[in-house]
Amino acid sequence: MKNSIRPFRTVTVPLLLLLLTGLVPGCGARTDTTFLTIGTGAVTGLYYPTGGAIARMVNARSDSLGLKATVESTAGSVYNVNAVMSGDLEFGVVQSDRQYQAWHGLAEWSEAGPQTGLRSVFSIHPESVTLIAAVESGITRIEDLRGRRVNIGNPGSGPLGNARDALAAFGIGEDEIRPEYVKAVEAPGLLQDERIDAFFYTVGHPNGNIKEATSGRIKVRIIPLTGPAVDELVAERPYYTRAIVPIEHYPNAENSEDVPSFGVRGTFLTSAEVPEDLVYAVTRVIFENFEEFRGLHPAYAVLTPESMLTGLTAPVHPGALRYYRENDLVRYLDPDLIR
Repeated sequence: MKNSIRPFRTVTVPLLLLLLTGLVPGCGARTDTTFLTIGTGAVTGLYYPTGGAIARMVNARSDSLGLKATVESTAGSVYNVNAVMSGDLEFGVVQSDRQYQAWHGLAEWSEAGPQTGLRSVFSIHPESVTLIAAVESGITRIEDLRGRRVNIGNPGSGPLGNARDALAAFGIGEDEIRPEYVKAVEAPGLLQDERIDAFFYTVGHPNGNIKEATSGRIKVRIIPLTGPAVDELVAERPYYTRAIVPIEHYPNAENSEDVPSFGVRGTFLTSAEVPEDLVYAVTRVIFENFEEFRGLHPAYAVLTPESMLTGLTAPVHPGALRYYRENDLVRYLDPDLIR
């Protein structure tokens, strides 16, 4: 089995210096600084502000941590996994299904094999597979997508895989629709310009793209994804769970009630090559300032320390595990992830 890890990258100081000085919060001002980069997604999605929230919390304590964090907008989950594995990123925000597939060598990693160097840090927000359609298209259920112009997501993104799973679950072949493969940021404009009839987007709510799509000249509805097909999909795939799209966030949509769907979780990943003290420091910042983190975006309001340790597939990084053991959080972890 192949594994794509290359040696860990440090930006401004040698790794030896990093290990000698340590990264323990509360140690006073630092004269050395290590830079870390977090891979996210499109700037209008939730991954970018999630990476930004983590970076902001780290940078606010940079003098004591000896860390500076930057955020990179990327093509999404697949890119982030590969960049973390190659050492081009220290951390990445990745959909839980993509984490599962990478760890097991499935989908985009079927040729490269299991990415056994991946390590979990924590989970973040729930994400719903959201299907938006123009009202005038007459689409009221997923089966109505046949023959329609539908954006299913850009290559290398998590939403593309989720859209394909949704279509397959309902017995719809990709060749039965007229698919587009553009980034989520472009889809609301395409819908409002009447160049597509519908689009999929897996995202936490509220989301700016969905607000844009529901607030234009073309009236839209959010299509439910529910029933036996979804029940079977959730039962078969451990990374999927039932979800809803809270309609309170989108008052201009045609829907009057929350929309049932299925979804995944956003997860925060690193690699086995990233030093333990670095991962410990980032984990400690988030959990010791949990209420501050939870207040940085409305989608985080549902988070609890327990929920942030679920939905993981790759083993927990030793740095994160050290913090969880010190603070009696390890009991919330799947024992199979402790190595």
